[in-house]
Amino acid sequence: MSWIEGSIISGEYDREMNVFTIQKLKQFFIESVLEPRQLQHLSDYLKNHQNDEEGQILILYDQMPVKLSQEEIKQFIADLDEIQSLCKVFS
Repeated sequence: MSWIEGSIISGEYDREMNVFTIQKLKQFFIESVLEPRQLQHLSDYLKNHQNDEEGQILILYDQMPVKLSQEEIKQFIADLDEIQSLCKVFS
């Protein structure tokens, strides 16, 4: 497994399973497993909304809102790009 320490998200990439486990989002400790297509969908969504002046709100555990500023969205996209560069297949 490879540990990735991004600006917004951190976690482990499992080469055998080809999944990324988010273990930290901003200052929150979480655990969420994402497949390449889920990473791609998240990246596409954030890229489509990266210029929204009010930013975006992510909901953790279906109950905890986490605000992302415009700058944090750009950092999140960069983190996702790094993770996706490790993934075997995007589909």
